[in-house]
Amino acid sequence: MRSRIHNKMCWSRAFHTGLVLLLLQLMRLEAVPISIDKTKVKEPEKKPEEPPASVDTGLHYDRYLREVIDFLEKDQHFREKLHNTDMEDIKQGKLAKELDFVSHHVRTKLDELKRQEVNRLRTLIKAKQDLEGGNDIAVDHQALLKQFEYLNHMNPHTFEVDDLDRLIKSATKDLENYDKERHEEFKRYEMMKEHDRREHLKTLDDDDRKKEEEHYEEMRKKHADHPKVNHPGSQNQLKEVWEEADGLDPEDFDPKTFFNLHDTNGDGFFDEQELEALFTKELEKIYDPTNEEDDMVEMEEERLRMREHVMNEVDSNKDRLVSLDEFLVATKKKEFLEPDSWETLEQNQAYTDEEMREFEEHLAQQEQDLNLKAVDLQKQRDELERQQEQLNAQKIELQQAVEHMERLKSQKVEPPPEVHVEGNVVPDMHAADNQLHIEQEPQQQEHPPAHHDPQDAPQEHHGQQNPDLAQQGLPQTHQDLPPGHQDAAQGPHNLP
Repeated sequence: MRSRIHNKMCWSRAFHTGLVLLLLQLMRLEAVPISIDKTKVKEPEKKPEEPPASVDTGLHYDRYLREVIDFLEKDQHFREKLHNTDMEDIKQGKLAKELDFVSHHVRTKLDELKRQEVNRLRTLIKAKQDLEGGNDIAVDHQALLKQFEYLNHMNPHTFEVDDLDRLIKSATKDLENYDKERHEEFKRYEMMKEHDRREHLKTLDDDDRKKEEEHYEEMRKKHADHPKVNHPGSQNQLKEVWEEADGLDPEDFDPKTFFNLHDTNGDGFFDEQELEALFTKELEKIYDPTNEEDDMVEMEEERLRMREHVMNEVDSNKDRLVSLDEFLVATKKKEFLEPDSWETLEQNQAYTDEEMREFEEHLAQQEQDLNLKAVDLQKQRDELERQQEQLNAQKIELQQAVEHMERLKSQKVEPPPEVHVEGNVVPDMHAADNQLHIEQEPQQQEHPPAHHDPQDAPQEHHGQQNPDLAQQGLPQTHQDLPPGHQDAAQGPHNLP
């Protein structure tokens, strides 16, 4: 957390002293020197500055920002204009107009950097869409790129004056809003910590809850029991650093010498990082990482509160830097010589009771929404499982039908045979009918026909059975024919 805060602060200093040259110096994470000869103050050696290998301002476009600045610094014209431009002119975009006069080589490289950044943003948009499950949805990159205000997305190919102006304004705005965002983030951290403590107490019985409450109060009292904390930026506080960190006699305290000792990069300014380093001794009075009662997140918040307080009192032109002149003027004020006592975090709760109540209501609502969503997802899962079971059943039925058709095909089932008599198709008779004709034939042989009148001969002859047909199992008379064939057989006898 502290590393991100320090790096973001460096950008404010860069805008005041040049946005480019001083940025590369301020982004170094250097400790307060304590091992040099404290009896003599020497001017810091001037060494060529090199861009740090891995520095992150905390901005999501940090790399793009640093690369643009690095190449702009290489142009002599732009660098000279930079020295003659103050903070307000930079914010108003006057420096960005000088981009038209930089060398062709630098402009070409800036064009390339912008194309790379646009491609990176498009890749991020696509990756986010894939995570959200929208693989089949067309992406409108132009519309989505509007959210990135630090570049002109309508012209993704060349780096223009508008791009530099957007970049400067976006970085300035983001860094100026950082303190406010940091306070809100710490407030949420403190409220969540208290919420978790209360929820834990609800899970305990009466005896354990009482013990836990007693332990909590004991830790609070232990944390508050520490040496007096000096007012940040006061004479007493700086003299303590002079004596304990620098090893010098407090009676010999000299503000100008102190400033030169702790201006670690020798640029003539105290930036926010260098100021924070001055508060280490005070913070060690309150916080110890080995103690249960001390929260290191709170220690960093305390450090930032101290820095913010000194900046408000000493930084007269509000450029987020303390010059030597501003520092010397502050050492002559009554607040420096006779400061009020400093109230630490335990004396200033980060949130009100009303804010805590709203925070817990918000958490309860979030939990309720998550539970409803979980129920809805479970219903969707049950429905999908039901549909899957139906599909599996249909699959089994289809497989059984295919197997049945394959069995029929392998058995080669053929239709029953047909018999032709005098051009008419006669179906094969049932076996029972054939058996009936065979039984009737012996009975007729046992009872020979009686004598009849000759007129009856045709009928008798017609009624006689044909033994050849009977042996073949075929109909012997027209009465034995199927309906429809009887009329055909009786045709000649029915003529008038």
